[in-house]
Amino acid sequence: MPDLPLPPAPHPLRAAPPRRRNLAVVLFFAIIAVGALYVLDHLFVDLRAVRESSALPFVLLGLALLIALGFEFVNGFHDTANAVATVIYTNSLEPHVAVAWSGAWNFLGVLVSSGAVAFGILQLLPVELILQVGSSAGFAMVFALLIAAIVWNLGTWYFGLPSSSSHTLVGSIIGVGIMNQWISGPSGTSGVDWAQAAGVGKALLFSPVVGFVLSALVLLALKFAVRAPRLYREPEAGKPPPFWIRLLLIGTCTGVSFAHGSNDGQKGMGLIMLILIGVVPTAYALNKAVTPQQTEAFVATARAASLTLAHYAPPDPAAGLVARATARAAAAPADPRAEVERYVRTRELQPQTVPALRALTDTIGDQVSLSGSLAKVPDVIVDNVRNNMYVASEAIRLMEKAHAPAFAPADAATLDAFRVEMDHATKFIPTWVKVAVAIALGLGTMVGWKRIVVTVGEKIGKQHLTYGQGASAEAVAMLTIGMADIYGLPVSTTHVLASGVAGTMAANGSGLQWATVRNLALAWVLTLPASIALAGALYWVFRQVF
Repeated sequence: MPDLPLPPAPHPLRAAPPRRRNLAVVLFFAIIAVGALYVLDHLFVDLRAVRESSALPFVLLGLALLIALGFEFVNGFHDTANAVATVIYTNSLEPHVAVAWSGAWNFLGVLVSSGAVAFGILQLLPVELILQVGSSAGFAMVFALLIAAIVWNLGTWYFGLPSSSSHTLVGSIIGVGIMNQWISGPSGTSGVDWAQAAGVGKALLFSPVVGFVLSALVLLALKFAVRAPRLYREPEAGKPPPFWIRLLLIGTCTGVSFAHGSNDGQKGMGLIMLILIGVVPTAYALNKAVTPQQTEAFVATARAASLTLAHYAPPDPAAGLVARATARAAAAPADPRAEVERYVRTRELQPQTVPALRALTDTIGDQVSLSGSLAKVPDVIVDNVRNNMYVASEAIRLMEKAHAPAFAPADAATLDAFRVEMDHATKFIPTWVKVAVAIALGLGTMVGWKRIVVTVGEKIGKQHLTYGQGASAEAVAMLTIGMADIYGLPVSTTHVLASGVAGTMAANGSGLQWATVRNLALAWVLTLPASIALAGALYWVFRQVF
């Protein structure tokens, strides 16, 4: 996809000498090539032991991975380019060098990411679709999510609307959940996890407000503390700023790039893991990097959690030991996981829920203990073990959140330790997935940086962006995105940085271009309902196809 031509600007972008520019481009693509070889090698090694009766699963896997990486590619030129906008516009770095530098730090950010954002977003999905991701409904869900997000991102990019990939993906997930509930009717499907959606929505809603206010305050503090007039003037045509200003802007660009990689990159990772678990569960349903020693600790934690749950079963504590044991056995349903799934869907605690969770905990402990390690769990039960762990982990999380049952502090700590162990076994991201996402983000950044540079530098305020404004906005964006990553919350790089620039314009008395502000608000208002409707419609269509 070619870059759009730059409109005439009084501050043209400074071009580096051809040798330096070519060296940066060659180095960038050399890193991309090495990363691609690494990804293919590890993917083939993982799939070598997979036994399938037909080639169809592998065809679906390849198609789904291409679409998922396509989403990250679009995210690259939609969001990632914000990280290099100020450093390029202020002539602190030549564009190709800036993009390569930003791509490298995005890459590092992706590699060190925790995965909390990825799996936090996936918790918005109906639990039954996550458990049956390899079914026809699961494939319909994955393809609907990815295609809806890509179509909306491309459409808004084409019409010049600065929309958020985070908003788009969250809206797509909500659309799939609503349509799944509508299709299923009164069957007890969980639909959308609205409590989780509210938490994600707050992060997406308030992060731009934080960016606006804090960027304005940082600029005012900077003007008070650093009385250097050149720092607050717009860049001179084709000339780099003084050395110390360049260092400041390169530093903030580096921070935003790293934070963006560690937050935005996770959204695609979560979807890729859904695809891998659904198509080839024997290779990716359980974290095979867990060592035998860690497996022993897992089993011990499961046994401790089972004993803890026994204290919260319904029988009267005044009854005799034999009577209590008999009552607990009677309270546990014949299908413990079905009861725990019901609780996760409805959030309604019944007398048999805790006994069922204890029985499921015992089953998990037995399955892992008999295998010796997670890597040796028999292929025929891998998917079942993973789903048992996922449901038990979600049930414990919801019980802790609802404070029902009211666990004693020591018991809550024991159960939380078990939940953490199960999450480590099921919510993991292989290094090659992170590398693949980093490559897609980097290539996307190479495509779309020009439009973003001009928008950030000239179309938000009535005056052009100054060095101090760029540094203030990027410093706040770096900290905001970094904090969101720590707490597992998705935020929009586009909106945080754009609102930060707007905040510095307001603080500086530069005025705002209300046409751009209106477009930002329009994208905010339209993205969620449009992506909800698009994903819901695609999910319905794909359900008929699959």
